[in-house]
Amino acid sequence: MILEDTATQPPQEPVPGPDARSRIRELLGQRRVAVPLFAVAFAIYWYFVGLPTDPMLAALWLWFGTIAFRPDQPWRYHLGFARDWTPIVLLLVAYDFSRGLADNGVAPHVTEMIHADEWLTGVIPTVWAQEHLYDPDQIHWYDVLASFVYFSHFVVCLTIAAVLWFRSRPLWGAFMRRWFTLTAAGLVTYFVYPAAPPWWAHEHGYIVDEVVRMSGRGWEAIGLHGGTKLLSVGQSMSNPVAAMPSLHSAFAMCAVAFFLTRVRKRWIPLLLAYPVLMSLTLVYTGEHYIIDAIVGYVYVGVVFLLVWLGERWWARRSARRVGEAAESLLRSTAPPATDQPATASATAATGAAAPAVAGQAPRAPSAVEEPESAGRSSD
Repeated sequence: MILEDTATQPPQEPVPGPDARSRIRELLGQRRVAVPLFAVAFAIYWYFVGLPTDPMLAALWLWFGTIAFRPDQPWRYHLGFARDWTPIVLLLVAYDFSRGLADNGVAPHVTEMIHADEWLTGVIPTVWAQEHLYDPDQIHWYDVLASFVYFSHFVVCLTIAAVLWFRSRPLWGAFMRRWFTLTAAGLVTYFVYPAAPPWWAHEHGYIVDEVVRMSGRGWEAIGLHGGTKLLSVGQSMSNPVAAMPSLHSAFAMCAVAFFLTRVRKRWIPLLLAYPVLMSLTLVYTGEHYIIDAIVGYVYVGVVFLLVWLGERWWARRSARRVGEAAESLLRSTAPPATDQPATASATAATGAAAPAVAGQAPRAPSAVEEPESAGRSSD
C-alpha cells in the first residue's frame, strides 16, 4: 500500500460555477418562468397604461407572448415573427389612418339604419336597451362585461393569427387571407357608403331619445382608468361614420367561422355565442345598429366564399403547372425515339436481297407476300 504525500501536492483549483448572468439566461429560457413573467408584465402595463388597442402595440405584445411560450428557440426564429408580421401591422396602421378620411366631404347615411332597425324590431334597439339597462349613477356587472367584449375586437383576431403562426403556417395563411380581405371590403364600403352610428345620430338630432356612448365605462368599475382614456383617444382618432358594416361583429364572426369546420359540433353553439354577444354589446353601448351587425355577418360569408373559390382556383392552377413541368422534365430526359417502321423495312429489304447463308434455312414468305413460284406459274 502506497501512501501519497498530500502535503507536497499543489492545491486543486476550485471549478468555477455558472455566473449569475448564465443562471438568469437559463431561467428565462424555460417556459415555466418566461410565461408568468410575461403575464405579470402585461398586467402591469394594462393597469398603468391601458389595454393595447393600437395595432403596433398589440402586435408587439403578441410577439413577446410567442417568445415567452417558446423561449428555447433561437433568435432567428423569433425574428421571423417580426419579418412576417411587419406587413400585417403596416396594413392595419394604414387601415386606421384611412378610416378617418372616409367621411371627408360626404354626408353620412343616418336614417336608413334607424328605419331598418325599427322594421326589424319595432323599436330602436339601442334606445330600448339603454332605457332598460343603463344607469348613469351605477356601473353594473354587464357594463364591465360589455367593456371587455368590446375590447376583444382589437386582440382576438390578432391573437388567433399569432397562435396559428407558430402552430400551423398553412392555417395562418388561410386565416390571414380571409381576415384581410374582410378588412379591405369594410374599408371600401366606408368610402362608398359612410354611415353614422346611434350615438352620432343622437348628437346630431336624428334620434331624440338620449344615446350614451359607453364602450369603456365598465373599466372604471374595476379601476382601469388608463384603459378608458386610451380607448377614448383611439375613438377620437377613428372615423365616426364608419358603421356599415360593423367590423366589430364581422371580426368576431370571422374568428369563429374559421374554426366551425375544425371543431366538434358540440362546440359550435359556444363559439357562435361570441359574435352574438359582441353584436349585443355594440347595440347596448351605442356603437352600432342591429342592421350593421347583420351586414357584417353577410360580409364574412361572402368573403369566405370568394377566398375559398380563389384558393381552389389557385390549387388547380398550381397542380396543372406542376404537371406540365413534370411532363416537360420527362420529355427532356427521355432517350431519342427511333424510326421503327423505316428500320423494319430496311431490314426486310436487306434480308430479301441478301443471298442465303450456308447452312441457314431460307426465309419463309409472309402472309402478305406472294411467293415467286406463283408468279412464274402464271407466265
